[in-house]
Amino acid sequence: MINIICCITVITDFCQRDRRTSIRPTVIKHQKMKSRFLKKTMLFAGTMGASAFLISSTGSRLPDGTPWVAPASADAVKNPLSGNAEATAAGKKTYTIYCVACHGEKGKGDGLAAAGLNPKPADHSNAKFQGQTDGVIYWKLTTGRAPMAGYAKMLTDDQRWQLVNYMRTLKKH
Repeated sequence: MINIICCITVITDFCQRDRRTSIRPTVIKHQKMKSRFLKKTMLFAGTMGASAFLISSTGSRLPDGTPWVAPASADAVKNPLSGNAEATAAGKKTYTIYCVACHGEKGKGDGLAAAGLNPKPADHSNAKFQGQTDGVIYWKLTTGRAPMAGYAKMLTDDQRWQLVNYMRTLKKH
């Protein structure tokens, strides 16, 4: 019986000493790298999944090539966050989550999901898009049109106005 207790004590002591060796920081570093990789992978998978859901969900269907025209009343709607730098920065974060998959990082309509979409995503940097009023862009974000989702229920009013602010920064120079 004493031999078993001594053996358990030796094994326990060895395991505790082993935890304090220099191998442990390497294991922790590897685990952190693995954790970061998994987080990035999950973020990417989540973004792509959300994009697929959004693409297949809301938005009114119109025949291909039909121009997307907002009602005249949308032209009169003023952006309450116009010129607000903090709102623009917040809009960039929202854009990254909800828009980049289809519209791409620079808003050119060349995101990873764009290839399979019809109609193709809008180029937010071109003169045609930038020529719209803030109210029209806000209306389009709110109502959506297939394959783009409407964001009335997913994003707050402020988040949609923040997106409008950020989309203005994508203008070609």
